[in-house]
Amino acid sequence: MSGEQIGLWAGLILTLMVFSYLLGDNFLYRIAIYCFVGLTAGYTLVVTVESVLVPWLRGTLLSPESGVGGMTIGLIPFILGLLLLFKTSSRIGRASNIAIAFLIGVGTAVALVGAIAGTILPLAAATGSAVRVDVLSGFLLFLGVACTLVYFQHMAQRSANGQIRRRLVIRAAAGVGRIFVILTLGALYAGAILTSLTIFSERISYILSRIMGG
Repeated sequence: MSGEQIGLWAGLILTLMVFSYLLGDNFLYRIAIYCFVGLTAGYTLVVTVESVLVPWLRGTLLSPESGVGGMTIGLIPFILGLLLLFKTSSRIGRASNIAIAFLIGVGTAVALVGAIAGTILPLAAATGSAVRVDVLSGFLLFLGVACTLVYFQHMAQRSANGQIRRRLVIRAAAGVGRIFVILTLGALYAGAILTSLTIFSERISYILSRIMGG
């Protein structure tokens, strides 16, 4: 048996082990997940070292053309990483808050810019285009977005008897938004099932064809 056939058989077995989760959580599924997580962690480590750390060191600390400023910039990620290691210490653990604050700040800024540029602005543009092309479709799109946003806000008022309730208009809009959320999640779940079954059938067909043909 060649190395390629061994890899195909291993892929077939791991695929069946992963899809055994459809029958419930079992040790075969957990073994496959452990293998996947371990291989992913190892691969990520190798890629990070070869594609990020080594080029960064060569371009900053190890570069003969880097001055004091370049070497300082090159040390910043390693200093922040070192501070994260102090998180387990009770005495100097607060020093790691600097690195955590830096990570949260950068991550929040990137996520905010991505949400505005990649979601909000395209959605607003698509809504405007839909209104110009089809008034009904544009209205439904706007209604779904607006009511869904209302559904996820929790502003309420305290009534005279002490109960905290939303206004009637807000409750009605939130109810419509809940319907849109349910329909969206149902469509996504159905699409995920169909995609999984398609991938499963194509994968099994490919592996079996290669094994039988080999």
